[in-house]
Amino acid sequence: MGKVAPLTILGQVIKPGERKEVSFNVAKLHTQNSIDIPVIINRSKKPGPTILITAGIHGDEVNGVEIVRQIIAKGINIPKKGTIICMPLINVFGFIQMNREFPDGRDLNRVFPGSAFGSLASRVAHQLMTEIVPHADLVIDFHTGGSRRFNAPQIRIVEDHPQLLELAGVFGAPFILYSKNLNKSFRNACFKLNLPILLFEGGKSFFIDKNITNHGVNGTKRLLAHLGMLKKNFKASDPKKKTVVIAQSSWIRAKYSGLFKASIDIGDFINAEEVIGNITDPYGKFNSFVRASHSGYVLNVNHSPIVYQGDALFHISTQLANDQNTTPETI
Repeated sequence: MGKVAPLTILGQVIKPGERKEVSFNVAKLHTQNSIDIPVIINRSKKPGPTILITAGIHGDEVNGVEIVRQIIAKGINIPKKGTIICMPLINVFGFIQMNREFPDGRDLNRVFPGSAFGSLASRVAHQLMTEIVPHADLVIDFHTGGSRRFNAPQIRIVEDHPQLLELAGVFGAPFILYSKNLNKSFRNACFKLNLPILLFEGGKSFFIDKNITNHGVNGTKRLLAHLGMLKKNFKASDPKKKTVVIAQSSWIRAKYSGLFKASIDIGDFINAEEVIGNITDPYGKFNSFVRASHSGYVLNVNHSPIVYQGDALFHISTQLANDQNTTPETI
């Protein structure tokens, strides 16, 4: 067995078998108070991969923060072998202000890989990509739906990537969704480095859902167990149902403005022309049923009680991966 070398992150040396919390300096406030992000690093004395677990790239996506918090609080991040790096909250500015963006108005997840001389968000992205990411062999990045849209628990990966598909299958979320890497996103920046990254989506902004949290924590345990990193005092339970791999999907949008109420649940399988919600006016004079344009699994439901014409209401699968049969069952 090879000797495990010390790890140096942000100027701090973390020895094998050591736990250390280092400070990722974001910026200073106008008052010159320093804003630091804790980076929690746990190392085993045994050699193994380095896993980076992140959340809170968007400040309003608190369910992801809760997932990583539980991973740390329960000691799941203490590896049997290798190293686990946890960053539960990257966009601390947005978190404090209950806002998605950085104070400069930029979306952190649209400025990667960033620049040492760019905007505040760009500088944070650059520091993450140069100081933390190069140490990782695998990244798990936790997100939620935005704008009151509730995502079913899902792992998003690019199509035709066997390694990512295998890892996503091990994670065991109810859905795997093939989606292209967005330009200047964290996922795309890692992908360009040939660094495998699993993007977990589940729940909605400003909300902590127990079921979503459990999916995130349990999926992480399965992945760590698969890599031989989960300690024996933890059990990685099998998913209750087989993961459904979605090849294509589309949105059903509001034909009218008004009060909106969905009549189906996340993960349901719906049939074409089925009534899945309704839009009314405040005065009891108007009622329009929302019908499914096609059959598929419900991946996202808009939880806003008021919608405008053209708003996205439901995200529905349109095609499953080639090796799957369409089996109507609720996830």
